Amino acid sequence: MSFSGNWHTLLEAAEELSPDATLITPLSHTKLRITDIQEHRVIIEILDSDASQPLQRDQFETLYRRVQDAGDGFELDRLPPDAEPYAAVLTLHPQFEIDEDAGILVETDAPASTPVIDDVPAETDDRTEPDVSVYADTLLLIDALERHDPTSMDTLDTETLIDLYTLLSDVQRGANDLRKDIADSLLDRVDHDQPVHAQYGSVQRTSRRSKSLKDDTEVLATLEDAGIDRDRVLGVDPDKVDDALDVTDLHEQDVYDIDERAYVRKADVNEDVKETRLQGLKDRLAATESEEADVLRSEIEDLEDRIDELTSFRTGSEVQ
Repeated sequence: MSFSGNWHTLLEAAEELSPDATLITPLSHTKLRITDIQEHRVIIEILDSDASQPLQRDQFETLYRRVQDAGDGFELDRLPPDAEPYAAVLTLHPQFEIDEDAGILVETDAPASTPVIDDVPAETDDRTEPDVSVYADTLLLIDALERHDPTSMDTLDTETLIDLYTLLSDVQRGANDLRKDIADSLLDRVDHDQPVHAQYGSVQRTSRRSKSLKDDTEVLATLEDAGIDRDRVLGVDPDKVDDALDVTDLHEQDVYDIDERAYVRKADVNEDVKETRLQGLKDRLAATESEEADVLRSEIEDLEDRIDELTSFRTGSEVQ
């Protein structure tokens, strides 16, 4: 068959690929994807750099001739650095394949096995939205941090700081609850003083002691039996001191060293604004044509359905 016939066979094979099919070059194992097929060239995209590159028909013919001239297979080491994509795409032709063990590109008489194609769905396709409150709050916090630089507090207005503080508080609360649940599950899987390692860190089982006094009468009797005078262990009971202050003219500062410090606490959560912001994220992603955006868009739609539960806030009066 002339190269013209082989060229059209190659183009037909390329057209049958799924849009997500990924080819891998034989030496550097660079991942690439075919983005367009034209009469005299094939357009590819290098996935690691998002760079497009046209692969010309005449260069495919040159490689085709060299494979034929080699007879027992064209040695891949002889490929110029920029010619690897040509070898990867040529393997789409049913009679060309790469023998990685031998390091050659070879023409076969019978249709070759499936070329080096990685069309396994991306890991993001399997992502699911976890049913934990910290997830929605973290999504909102990430968005806020991308829009405002927390390393320059003096440049942020008061409202922005309040929003960041509120979201951080919500994330911290949710993270602590989830962290405790995970720690409880790990107790049965981790031995004492034997660290267990994972990708991001390691944990080990440990213990913490806490103690509280038994009944006063029992403690005093036990100490007296051991020869300890009760006056040595008797002290001032803060609760009884407070009761005494209530029936005297004394003030707290007369009997207490007082250290008063100001701090900020979260007073309320605006659920409507949170829901509106999530909708804004959804609208912004709607203009993005990427697989990751599709996944995030689906997750945000699910978040909206559960936003009331995930971001609920109750005041002290509501709890009573």
